[in-house]
Amino acid sequence: MTAEIQTLLAEVRARSPRAIGRAISIVEDGDPAAGEILEALEHPSVEEAIVLGVTGPGGAGKSTLTQALITHYRAAGRRVGVVAIDPSSSVSGGALLGDRIRMMRHAVDEDVVIRSMATRGRTGGLCAAAGAAVRVMAYSGCGIVVLETVGVGQADLQVVGLADLTALVVAPGLGDDVQAMKAGLIELVDAIVVNKADQPGADAVAALMQALAEASGRKAYCTSAVDGRGVPELADGLVALYEALREGGRVAERRRNARYAEVIDWALELLRPEVVSWVEALHPRGGDPRALARAVIAKMRS
Repeated sequence: MTAEIQTLLAEVRARSPRAIGRAISIVEDGDPAAGEILEALEHPSVEEAIVLGVTGPGGAGKSTLTQALITHYRAAGRRVGVVAIDPSSSVSGGALLGDRIRMMRHAVDEDVVIRSMATRGRTGGLCAAAGAAVRVMAYSGCGIVVLETVGVGQADLQVVGLADLTALVVAPGLGDDVQAMKAGLIELVDAIVVNKADQPGADAVAALMQALAEASGRKAYCTSAVDGRGVPELADGLVALYEALREGGRVAERRRNARYAEVIDWALELLRPEVVSWVEALHPRGGDPRALARAVIAKMRS
């Protein structure tokens, strides 16, 4: 390991915000030093962190709820990290929404680390470096890392595989979006949260979600992130659920599966530039795109 990376990692352990950001950027940008950082992240402190996934359709108030969770966990003395996955700019590839702007309340708190990451066109709600960002934050002493996704609804399934447990956030007024999620995301998450409980129609959505939760052995919560209603019950309930899953061996199993998925994700990410160059070399103008794709794979294999 180079002296530069050793120094950087020591600064990450010392909770330097600049070093944390730099370490994440090195991995996200595919820098040659990324391997050294990823190797160093195989550390006991990383395994001790709780990774909470927060997902759901746009407009459910995920960012506001995440902010409320941060406030609760900080009041309990916990250091908190947030990896917020945002849509990408089609020009720069960077994040558009910038959850750090929406969480300015915690900007001066040295024990809150927030990183917005761009999907870069990925459809699973996450980017390839999200897992590494979570581990960097854990390495810096974050006991809880919240992984908030871009909010693509039923397609937002990848977070379930990366987090130790996942909460689905819905809200009144989403109509068909809530109905459409019944057979998808709801079956995969660990808890259901009806946010914006102060708004009209919240009782009906809460009744629906409560019935779905009970039918599948899950728990439903009602919150109002704006005034804090129900947030302590949710925050403490998620930690209690994590402990139950950990004792039952489910967390260890999920983390093994997450690592396998992460390797596959990185393999596809690293192959992408080569695939693009081979497709460009073929100058495809028509025909069966599947046949052209097979030709690209054959050329790469040879």
